[in-house]
Amino acid sequence: MKKWAMIGTWKMSYDGIDKASAVLEEGGSAGDAVELAIRQVEDCPDFTSVGFGGLPNELGEVELDAAYMNGKTLGIGAVAAVKDCKNPISIARDLSNEKFNCFLVGEGAERFASLKGFEKKNMLSPEANDQYEKRKKEIIEENLSPYDGHDTVGIIGLDKNGHMVVGTSTSGLFMKKPGRVGDSPIIGSGFYVDEKIGGASCTGLGEDIMKGCLSYEAVRRMEEGLSPKEIAQPLVDEFSKKLEKRQGKAGAISIIVMDKNGNWAIGTNVEFSFVVARELEGIGTYLASVDGNRVKIHKI
Repeated sequence: MKKWAMIGTWKMSYDGIDKASAVLEEGGSAGDAVELAIRQVEDCPDFTSVGFGGLPNELGEVELDAAYMNGKTLGIGAVAAVKDCKNPISIARDLSNEKFNCFLVGEGAERFASLKGFEKKNMLSPEANDQYEKRKKEIIEENLSPYDGHDTVGIIGLDKNGHMVVGTSTSGLFMKKPGRVGDSPIIGSGFYVDEKIGGASCTGLGEDIMKGCLSYEAVRRMEEGLSPKEIAQPLVDEFSKKLEKRQGKAGAISIIVMDKNGNWAIGTNVEFSFVVARELEGIGTYLASVDGNRVKIHKI
């Protein structure tokens, strides 16, 4: 039997991982734990980049993206640009069992969710709508960039039977163009897991993360024998430098990496919080800060 472990992006994943840890401690599946943890984030209106309360697109509509991958079967399910769907991670998990049509977008994804009986809900909270109206005014009066807030919740879970799962969920860029999709639901970019090796998930500016397929690259390097610590930060550093040379600037990029034994590491080019829970060690929230060419991590 393996020791269970979980890692999630941003401190917003703490409550979900805390609850999901009990599932893993009792011998539950990584799939159930990851879905539970992400649903917890999706349901909390305090988090303005995921689920209910997620910040809307330029038309004032909340469009959500989510993905789920089974590390045993390599089955994936994903939805993108879905509206009025309460828990997109659950829809993505359901789709991961499909041989065909496992990635659905927009109205097609919404129709699938309705036929399957998933709960419908207006995902625009009053607070998110207020922020939308405020930002519209600021854009006009102060000539500000509209785009802000693109924090994806990504969670990797390992259960006592050695099964691994990864899931992601996000509302994407604030004030994005309708139909815009970032890296989060894209296999190999926002997420990847193979339980014989390990898993990874990214958060940050999807338009840049997609250019490097970073989650798949992290798992590929693990398969070659490198440890998460030998992969995570070097991978972000290498790709950030590449983007700087090619386009002058690299967007925000952070990655969480966990191997099949529960060893973990993160890489980032911005201040980044994350949550780790492991059997016998409990749960903790950490903050990574960039100091020149070094990234310092401390528990908070």
